[in-house]
Order: sequence, then C-alpha cells, then structure tokens
Amino acid sequence: MALNPGDSAPDFSLPDGNGNTVSLSSLRGKWVVLYFYPRDNTPGCTKEACSFRDAYPTYQSKDVVILGVSTDDAKAHTKFSNKFNLPFPLLTDAEGQMATTYESYGLKKFMGKEYMGISRNTFIIDPEGAIAKVYLKVKPENHAEQVLQDLEVLMAA
Repeated sequence: MALNPGDSAPDFSLPDGNGNTVSLSSLRGKWVVLYFYPRDNTPGCTKEACSFRDAYPTYQSKDVVILGVSTDDAKAHTKFSNKFNLPFPLLTDAEGQMATTYESYGLKKFMGKEYMGISRNTFIIDPEGAIAKVYLKVKPENHAEQVLQDLEVLMAA
C-alpha cells in the first residue's frame, strides 16, 4: 500500500532530541515537511539537514514546519543539531515503526551487505493532514530548494 498525494498522513507522536513529544495531529493548520534520513553525522544526511537549515528562514516565513526523522537516539540528534545549528526538530523513531508506516523503513543493501534501515524519503503534508507530495529516494543536494519550490505551487493552488 503506497502513500500517495491525497491520502491522509498517518498520525504519529515521537520524541525530539530534547525529549519533547511532537505529534502530527498537533500541527493541523500548518504545512509540514517530514523528511526521513538514515543516520546523523553522515555525509548525505548532513548535506540534506544543512540544506533545510539554510533554507529555513524562507520556510519559516511561509509558516512551514520541518521535521527530520531517523532511528538515532535523542543524544545523537542533540549532538547533530548542535554541531550544525539545525533550527528544526529531529525526531527519534527508535524501532522504525513510524518510518515503516510511511513506507520509509525496510531492507537496504550497501557494499554487498543487507540490513534494515531508513530510506531517504520526504513527504509534504497539507494543513488538513493530507499528503500533498511524496519524494522517494531523495538526493540530498538541493532537495530543500526543490521542496520549497513545490510548496510554493501547492500553497498557491
């Protein structure tokens, strides 16, 4: 069952790096960019997080919430956020349950080894809680800018 634009975004409640619980239902009325990434402090994940950081003032001016999600623990998230001055929450999905619900967790292959992990996918969720756009197997470079361009079109519609 693939999640597609128009589908209701599955609700979630996850802790951020500071121990605060973030729930999708509490963000109704706002546009949400929900991005899944494999691991804190890795090259691609750092590029992606920093691109969202660099574009954050523009997202903020449009009242858009950015949430990053990985299986890393709160301590790793806090360290990563502080190191790169990330102004948005990173959520801990320790067992990958929420990522599984968003079809962003599963079998991966790297250098001949198979393992379970998070796929680099992004979802734009509209103010009513519906999925507005889905990005699968994201390339981290320039992703935040592409999402911003698509958001502008979606918000104008």
